[in-house]
Amino acid sequence: MEHQPLRHIRDIADVETVPALLEGRRARLERFAEILERDPGRSFITLEEIEFVPRKMRAAIRADNSPLAFAYADPVLRASGLSGDTFGDARSFFELSTGEAHNLLCSCVNGRTVKAGPTAKRLRRLAARRPGLWLAYGCAAGLCALPGAMYLFG
Repeated sequence: MEHQPLRHIRDIADVETVPALLEGRRARLERFAEILERDPGRSFITLEEIEFVPRKMRAAIRADNSPLAFAYADPVLRASGLSGDTFGDARSFFELSTGEAHNLLCSCVNGRTVKAGPTAKRLRRLAARRPGLWLAYGCAAGLCALPGAMYLFG
């Protein structure tokens, strides 16, 4: 077997490079936003009334032509570990809280359809959030308020 540079092999064979795997919540949400932004006017079906589905059955909620089905069609997200197009798959892979996933995907918040562009903006806002920072601010505020509360309630 003769070894040849990749540039020579590409001329005679179909060679695909393996996409880099996405690690962490931010990278995954950014990739989801990126693929949605390629066609910002595209409409998707939202998930129907998530909050009325019993908790044990919520993870299995899905819809054809939903943003989650679109994400699952992306080879980079699948290679990085997205295992399906259900509400539960999305929550675990993108590390979303129930509230975050509900606000992003539910019909009661977004209507029956949602556009790719606004959904991508929401995803970018979620990616930029730093939950640990809010916890630190809350603890600092609580410590600052403690002397005043002790004075008031003696």
